[in-house]
Amino acid sequence: MNRRYLLHTLAGAMAAPALRGAEWPPAEGSTTPRICLGASPELSEAGMRHLQQIGVNYVLMGGPPSPWTEESLRARMDRFKAAGIQVINMMLTGFNDVIWGRPGADAQIANFIASIKAAAKVGLPVIEYNFYAHRLTEGYKEEIGRGGAGMTAYDYELSKNLPPKDGVGTHTRAQQLKRAEHFLKAVIPEAEKAGVRLALHPNDPPVPLSRGNEQIMASFEQWKAYLNLVKSPYNGMTFDCGVTREMGEDPVAVCRYLSERDCINHVHYRNVRVRKPYIDYTEVFLDEGQVNMFAVMKELVRHKYPRGLYPEHPRLIDMDRGNTNNQYPGGGGRVAEVYNVAYTKAMLQAALSQ
Repeated sequence: MNRRYLLHTLAGAMAAPALRGAEWPPAEGSTTPRICLGASPELSEAGMRHLQQIGVNYVLMGGPPSPWTEESLRARMDRFKAAGIQVINMMLTGFNDVIWGRPGADAQIANFIASIKAAAKVGLPVIEYNFYAHRLTEGYKEEIGRGGAGMTAYDYELSKNLPPKDGVGTHTRAQQLKRAEHFLKAVIPEAEKAGVRLALHPNDPPVPLSRGNEQIMASFEQWKAYLNLVKSPYNGMTFDCGVTREMGEDPVAVCRYLSERDCINHVHYRNVRVRKPYIDYTEVFLDEGQVNMFAVMKELVRHKYPRGLYPEHPRLIDMDRGNTNNQYPGGGGRVAEVYNVAYTKAMLQAALSQ
């Protein structure tokens, strides 16, 4: 037995107990991100099995009409609970009078507060919402990617000169911030008492003007300004690493900033290739864009982020063609969604094992 072989054997023997004791797969729990997918409240039993089969135990969905009631929420959540799936986020709409500064604003704020209280009674931890005066979706178009897959591109030139919509009008950022401050000062104390976090999604696309309307959440500095209107973990946001890169920001640095302030209440996990920040970019597969997805995941894990992580915007692959109701041109369906979940699960397990 030569000396090199002996040293190699001894090194292997010393390492073996450590390897045998290593936990695999790494445990997920109350201090780790929770991979979730969007689901219809009427999801079939086959759809429930599909989620279980790919290891997704959490879902998000649009909520019932405002104001929510305990009964309307429980009817949705109990169906999933029976299948071992938890609803962890619902989108709340129905307060345009608040956003547009109309006479019904205070009544709609009261409905929002009633919805928060209903969410607390059924154990719904997060309410997601938008604060768009208008969303300029007219600039989306399909782009062909690798192997002929559908991508979703955005081109501001296609829509920047569109006129204001009837019934919406135009609103300045200053007007919207004033309305948002009034809204937040009313609802955040109620959210704190209820233990229900609010997650505002940033402007997406983050263009400077949307049919004549200035944006309220279209830059990182604007994100900070909104969060500073009422400083509270319950006044949080949906951290979208794709939108962050669309704005020309470093998603890892932004994730760190928001995590240190405990104001990430939901995460959208997707990738993008940007040609010109804010106005010209393409949403791509998770593994091929400019966002370092593993670095983002490691940052979330390092800060023990414990809420929903949504690998959204699947790309359109051939197996999904003709079988998707995706709202975005070049957007995919269930098969591509499985790819997103698998990629995200791998990133999470790798980050947890470091």
